[in-house]
Amino acid sequence: MISSNKVVTIHYTLRNDAGEVLDSSDGGAPLSYLHGAGNIVPGLEAQLEGKVAGDKLVAVVEPKDGYGEKSGPGAQSIPLSAFEGIEVKPGMTFVVEDDDGEQMPLRVMEVHADHVIVDTDHPLAGETLHFTVEVVEVRDASAEELLHGHVHDGHDHHH
Repeated sequence: MISSNKVVTIHYTLRNDAGEVLDSSDGGAPLSYLHGAGNIVPGLEAQLEGKVAGDKLVAVVEPKDGYGEKSGPGAQSIPLSAFEGIEVKPGMTFVVEDDDGEQMPLRVMEVHADHVIVDTDHPLAGETLHFTVEVVEVRDASAEELLHGHVHDGHDHHH
């Protein structure tokens, strides 16, 4: 049964309110995560608690339990020269400090010839997430997995 310190393997499809598929393990390897370690969005983790292998569920996760509400100033342009010596690609995240010394992630949305479009919010911030999930396997985590706080299966998945 799914509880803290179990390694859970799921197949999932994530859709937005409009029903568009945003992410899915369909046709690929299922996702394994360490339950209770914050590896996946809290709202999904909470709804998987107590499930067993073979269970299927549809989990609707509000923004506050998903990737948060939109909070930042929105997309902004930064000169490419600011990223000196770094090959910038869409999807990369840089952690920068704001004027108060607070750290915030900047996600690269688009890269152009002389400037980069970044956004401080996760692309799915403010979205209600609709997960269709099938629980494939539940097992005890190894001591090493518990120590590191994530699954060791040769795949490094960061969601």
